[in-house]
Amino acid sequence: MSTLSYKTVSANKATVKKEWVLVDAEGQTVGRLATRVANILRGKTKPSYTPHVDCGDNVIIINAEKIVLTGKKMTDKIYQRYTGYPGGQRETTPNKVLATYPERVLEHAIKGMLPKNRLGAQLYRNLYVYAGTEHPHQGQNPKVININDIR
Repeated sequence: MSTLSYKTVSANKATVKKEWVLVDAEGQTVGRLATRVANILRGKTKPSYTPHVDCGDNVIIINAEKIVLTGKKMTDKIYQRYTGYPGGQRETTPNKVLATYPERVLEHAIKGMLPKNRLGAQLYRNLYVYAGTEHPHQGQNPKVININDIR
């Protein structure tokens, strides 16, 4: 007779129940919003969380242009990228990025909080960020959540 009366149940692709979640970013701080959304994408808010499986929800973020950065980060923070050519290092600030592509500030912050492997790439595909209030995912009936209630 086995003395172990319980078994650890791991979620897999077939048993995961993925939902669609809508988050309003208006007035939210970038880092705090990004950590909470990364946890939802990862599936850490669910009781069936399994580290090596995509068990998180699909997240739609609206009003990305109305996010807030604390302190002087809007002008002093620097995003660096490299074109691949000699002397091709480019720098920009969140102020300039928000003026042209408001979604990229949130996408960059959330992507940095996901795993750096194939699972992280798959989780990042479940994120949809839009500058305004309109989004093309009405058919999925997303559940509107208050991001401040998620820990």
